[in-house]
Formats: sequence, C-alpha cells, structure tokens
Amino acid sequence: MFSRRSFLNITALFSASTLLPNIAYPEKQPSLVNSKILPKRLRKGDTIGLIAPGYAIQNETLKEAKSILKAMGFIPFHTDSIVGNFGYFSNTDAERAKDLNEMFANPKIDAILCARGGYGCTRIMQMIDYENIRANPKLLIGFSDITVLLNGIYQKTGLVTFHGPVGSTLENPYTLKQLKKVVMNSKSDLLIENVDMEAIEDKKNPEYERYTITSGSASGILIGGSLTLINALIGTPHEIDFTDKIVCLEDVEEAPYRIDRMLTQLIEGPTFKNAAGIVFGVCAGCNSSSNPKSFTLKEVLLDRIAPLGIPAAYGMSFGHVPENFTFPIGTKASWDADVMNLELQEKWVQ
Repeated sequence: MFSRRSFLNITALFSASTLLPNIAYPEKQPSLVNSKILPKRLRKGDTIGLIAPGYAIQNETLKEAKSILKAMGFIPFHTDSIVGNFGYFSNTDAERAKDLNEMFANPKIDAILCARGGYGCTRIMQMIDYENIRANPKLLIGFSDITVLLNGIYQKTGLVTFHGPVGSTLENPYTLKQLKKVVMNSKSDLLIENVDMEAIEDKKNPEYERYTITSGSASGILIGGSLTLINALIGTPHEIDFTDKIVCLEDVEEAPYRIDRMLTQLIEGPTFKNAAGIVFGVCAGCNSSSNPKSFTLKEVLLDRIAPLGIPAAYGMSFGHVPENFTFPIGTKASWDADVMNLELQEKWVQ
C-alpha cells in the first residue's frame, strides 16, 4: 500500500534560513484561458521525462521505473535534479520548478511523468512558467501531491492533464493497461474500467467496498485527485471552481474525522455544492481510527455527501492503491452513480 505520508529519513536538521530560503516569485501569472489544449498522445519510441516535483525518489525505485518504461517501448529521461535530497524534498523549490519548466520547453520530451508524490508541489506553483506550458503542451501524469500541478496547470493554461500513476507505482498490470489505454488512445469516447474485484487481494477490506451514495447521473468536466491537496488549494489563486464539474476524490491514511473535516470545508465553500457529480476512489487506510467510537469512513461519506443531492458513489479504482486507473483532468465525461460508470465524452489527446 502506498503512503503519501511516508517521510524520508532525515539525519540532520538545518536552520530555517538554510532549509527554507526566501525566493522571489513572479509578480504576475496568466489567468485561466477558456480554450482547451490537448497534448499529443504517446506513441512507442517517445521520450518520457521523469521529474520529482515533491519528495525525492530512491535510486532503486527510479531504476525500476525506467526499466518498466523501456519495456513499454518508451525512452526514459531525467536530469540530475531528480536524484538529490534537500531535507524532505528532492531539491530546492527553484530547482524543482526549473526541472518542470525545462521538461515542457525541451522539444525532445514527449511527455512528463512525475516520479513520485510526497509533498512540495504547492510550494512551486508561483514559479511555474505557464506561458511556456501553453506554448509547449505535452502529457503530464501523476497523482497524490501531483494533484496540485494537474489541476493548477489545467486552470491556468487549459492543458488537459492526467491523473494516473507515478514512476514509483507503475508495476501493477491493471494500472499499466489503463494508463496506455488513455494516453495512447486518440478516440473521442472511452468507458473507464473499474478493476475486477476478484483481482484484488485485499477485496474484503471495507475500504474496497463499492456503493452508491446518491443515485443519479450527470455530465461535466473532470477535475480532482487527492482530497488533502484539493483542500490545500483553498484560499490560493489555484483554488478549484467545482461548478458543474465531475469531482474525483481520494485520499490515504486519513482518519474518518479528518475526511469529515476536509469534506465539510469543501461543502462550506462557495462552489462544491454546485458540482455535477462526485466520484470517490478507494481511500486506502482511511477507515481506521484510534477512537473506538469513531464513525466509519462510509458513515462519514454518507453523512457529508448524501444531503447535497449530487450523484455520488464510492469505490472507483483510483487513488493510493495498486489498481489506479488514469483519467484526464479537463475532459468532459458522463457519470452514472448507480452503475458506477465513468465515460469520457470528448477527445483528450491529439
């Protein structure tokens, strides 16, 4: 099971002035454009740039990710920025932002895969060159902390981004199949497949239970990802407008009361109540609590979400679990909460 909260061992502490330098951010950032930008679909032989915009990736894990990408027919590439450590980050804020910006600017890079999540993307959002991204659109793939980049870049540029595996979570056959189905497919419609429950070793875990919260169907633009990171955007220039959107949510190792708190914050906000649909992935490790009187995860979701009257269901195959399907953020989709069908309704790549 993958953990967003797993920290790297840090053997020395730096002073705040050394570890967390003051960095001058650009004063002006481009606002959200109305036009949607589709990246080019991946083809065998394409070069995939690996970046670590949050935590560092271990050398062995990086080596395995590159091996899997090569077996898929791609050419992996990365700079030295990906293999270092700066406290709990892979590098300084400036270096991590630079690596992302240069991957978009590099004409030899066809797609960008985040090597892992962790924490750090919120710190570099004001350092991203959004005009560069708009001028050089390409696939950007990841999840967990990468939720910030996926939604923020889509909002600022109109570029469709992809909530899917990171380099350290590529080994699952279902995940790989679903990734290729989306990023190598130039169709204009696609039914996102839930994994067969018989293929899940931990299928008796209540966190894998599939259930409808509120019946109904809807259509709208897909957005979302990690609930924690979506909440972290509240009050920033990158806060998400949920109006008429199909909102995909998941999290990992958050006690039910924390899920309750984060959902309540969204509900009390200005636009979440106006969402078209709500799609929950598998919230791994979110059903446990040290309090024996705690509500279960399911009880929290039913209590918080059902009163909204928005078509909603829990248990889709994405999140911090091995079975993590890929979906494009910024693409129109239909959602049927009763049969748990999520279907793309327009082109998401060229």
